[in-house]
Amino acid sequence: MTIRSILGAARRKALCSFYARTVSLGDRGPIISFTFDDFPRTALTVGARVLEDAGARGTYYVAFRLMGTHDELGEQFRVEDIHDLRDRGHELGSQTFSHWSCRSKSHSDYCQDVRRGLAAVREVTGQNCSNFSYPFGHVTLRTKETLPAVVTSCRSVIPGLNGPIVDLALLRANRIYGERDQLRVAEQLIQENLKRRSWLIFYTHDIRQNPSPYGCTPALFEATVTAAARSGSRILAVEQVLRELGVKAQQPIRGAALAATALQDGSL
Repeated sequence: MTIRSILGAARRKALCSFYARTVSLGDRGPIISFTFDDFPRTALTVGARVLEDAGARGTYYVAFRLMGTHDELGEQFRVEDIHDLRDRGHELGSQTFSHWSCRSKSHSDYCQDVRRGLAAVREVTGQNCSNFSYPFGHVTLRTKETLPAVVTSCRSVIPGLNGPIVDLALLRANRIYGERDQLRVAEQLIQENLKRRSWLIFYTHDIRQNPSPYGCTPALFEATVTAAARSGSRILAVEQVLRELGVKAQQPIRGAALAATALQDGSL
């Protein structure tokens, strides 16, 4: 075991131990959610169709500065994709405006960008957005403590299952990366979630024949969704799960100055 892995394990343990915002899952499991980060177009053109064929909907975390760009994930979303997504019943979450890591910016700048991302969703869709995903999966104790004042949930990339007690400030999630030979990992998670009657969250990025290191092939995604549906688990978007748990969505903050102050000092 390397020093880096030891430090990483200690960091994850601390993040999971402090500043939890908890709610009981009760007897509502097993539940499975499929989420997408950065919102490359293939997450919609391929991923949404697969979910819809299974009678399910997903959660898409968007950073509006990526709109209309191209990167290693392929073509990113267009503004019309946002409306299409909502019209088809999928959830739109936020991932800051600029897709910043909380480790690379000051706390005040990062928090202001979180607020800007939420405001952008509201401006484009006319609807409030209250569920959040940490860009790059980067979390600090300070951001975990602060953000629940403004967002309803914060999804991480720390693997595991959610339940019987769910930490809304650090939802655990498991990646779907690679080709169909990775299906066994997903199936094992689905079966463990079924056994524990908990909440399993998956995440990926692009879905295409030659995916990026952060995406998967259509064959793997479709097989994972099929396995989830056949397990008898309910497939729900994040906002649907939280609604069932009786979690009240955070209300939007009016005014950039107020938002920045409230986020920085945790006064909300």
